[in-house]
Amino acid sequence: MSRYAGEQVLVVPRTLLEEIGIFQGIRPTRPDGDAMKRLLDPANHFFMDRAAAEEDPSHKQLIPYCVFRHGGSVLHYTRGKTGGESRLHALRSVGVGGHINPVDTGGGKTGPDAYHAAVTREIDEELAIAGGHEHHIIALLNDDTNPVGQVHLGVVHLVELEDSRVTSREDALADLGFAPLAELAGPMFDSFETWSQHCIRHLAGQ
Repeated sequence: MSRYAGEQVLVVPRTLLEEIGIFQGIRPTRPDGDAMKRLLDPANHFFMDRAAAEEDPSHKQLIPYCVFRHGGSVLHYTRGKTGGESRLHALRSVGVGGHINPVDTGGGKTGPDAYHAAVTREIDEELAIAGGHEHHIIALLNDDTNPVGQVHLGVVHLVELEDSRVTSREDALADLGFAPLAELAGPMFDSFETWSQHCIRHLAGQ
């Protein structure tokens, strides 16, 4: 039995991304820009069996990818074996997030409301944050150079933290800590998953 048995995830057709403008790597975008409006339009996305979606590059699973910053330092962690994506285990990451599921449509939510409900749920499930925080969408992530990236499309959220007291609620987020961008972009860079490398370069202005 597939480890994804029964899970439904939100997807968009690859053709929609091609219409918006296909790209490789990271592309800055605005929360109210055309790309996000089209991706979050209920007419343009739907739920699909995850086991099928993982093997179907004609669709992209939409993934909120939240990067947490306090001052000049960014939160990072190692992906543990209990994480949902086995192909990323043991790699370091600066992104916290996950799939959008039918539970996020509770109360009749659709489109942007369901998407942002998923963002809130993922943050609350994975992290305990002591202080206030606010976030906004800064970019889209697409990487078709590997099997994971071929079936996912990331939406990068920059989360500005008032307090650095952040702890993990899940074993999937191990060795949690903060480091200056210069350190992430320097000695630690090669230990990060591809999406995180794109985000680190982008935030470092490289």
